[in-house]
Amino acid sequence: MKNELLEDLKWRGLLYQLTDEEGLEKVLNEEKISLYCGTDPTADSLHIGHIVPFLTLRRFQQHGHRPIVLVGGATGMIGDPSFKAEERQLLSDEQIAKNVAGIRRQLEHIFDFDSENGAILVDNKDWFGEMSAISFLRDYGKLLSINYMLAKENVASRLETGISFTEFSYMLIQGADFSHLYDKYNCRLQIGGSDQWGNITTGLEIIRKTHNEEAKAFGITMPLITKADGTKFGKTAGGSVWLDAAKTSPYEFYQFWINTADAEVINYLKIFTFMSREEIEALEASVQDEPHLRKAQQTLAEEMTRLIHGQEALDQAIRISKALFSGDLKALTVAEMKDAFKDVPTAELTKADKNIVDFIVEAGVSSSKRQAREDVTNGAISLNGEKVTDLAYEVTAADRLDDAFTIVRRGKKNYKMVKFI
Repeated sequence: MKNELLEDLKWRGLLYQLTDEEGLEKVLNEEKISLYCGTDPTADSLHIGHIVPFLTLRRFQQHGHRPIVLVGGATGMIGDPSFKAEERQLLSDEQIAKNVAGIRRQLEHIFDFDSENGAILVDNKDWFGEMSAISFLRDYGKLLSINYMLAKENVASRLETGISFTEFSYMLIQGADFSHLYDKYNCRLQIGGSDQWGNITTGLEIIRKTHNEEAKAFGITMPLITKADGTKFGKTAGGSVWLDAAKTSPYEFYQFWINTADAEVINYLKIFTFMSREEIEALEASVQDEPHLRKAQQTLAEEMTRLIHGQEALDQAIRISKALFSGDLKALTVAEMKDAFKDVPTAELTKADKNIVDFIVEAGVSSSKRQAREDVTNGAISLNGEKVTDLAYEVTAADRLDDAFTIVRRGKKNYKMVKFI
């Protein structure tokens, strides 16, 4: 019998590879299982490219299964070679601990930890940290042949450029993670991105060799998420889109999703949100019939910002967006202005008082004094959301926000941040 959850994952485009689909369908139809997904703390924040497996793990939780979320304090000290062109730089114990703490906080936004099938958060350093090298080699090193490990694509792709024994051992350690969770929590399934197939199947091999024939575990991978043109997802001109609000503000996060192309938005709604098939198909019709309304993009941005940053941050992001669209900057706080205009063109001026005409020419807002006078008298110039039409207006300390910057708008959409030195 087909399993409702697996069929939903297929519809959403979230199944790339799956071991023993028939066996997994039978298990999911008959019982509630524990399953896990892990991440290494290579930074103190996840970015949106990391979260697809975790969101998929949450889908299992919504169907009554128990998610185990692993943050790899031990594997993070080793480095996963999977499809990386070169060896990773090793991180210090202090940096890894800081990264683990940051990622834990973000995962607590995604998962329910308190219900009957509440998520379990684990760190593989808890079981590997005190294990000796001799114990590891005796207990796990004997289980896999070098030939088996060399045949894995994630290792084979590195043989020409070179791979250290440290990174070569990574799949064995991750495989041992799966075996440990199988024993302690009866964890039956590991899920991950498509680059984790070699590591996941290694875990299945270790479980098979260390347990009797009745032992049965499974693996699932998700496809690599790309844009419609095939380029990498989750990057902007400013770099990765992070979950950490200090790295990517909720407003920037919201804007990333708002700017999704029509060709991509329905796919992203399927992959990233927990909306029903009926809701998404209604938005798909809207993209076809009334694309100018951008209902799908609006919904995607709201769903994702609420999930990662909460309702208050979403409300703030919407408020900033509306203020920028209307030009009513007075509705924003100084902090919100800083956030909203961090990527607009800037100019630097001294703190001396200046006539409005001189000010906008020196700031490069208007091309000449003649043009500046026209812009002012025509009502095209605003300072911090206040229109200036008086040619005798003096720009003073009262126009400096935090005594540090002024937002100048020319026309409807041309903004400039003037910083004072």
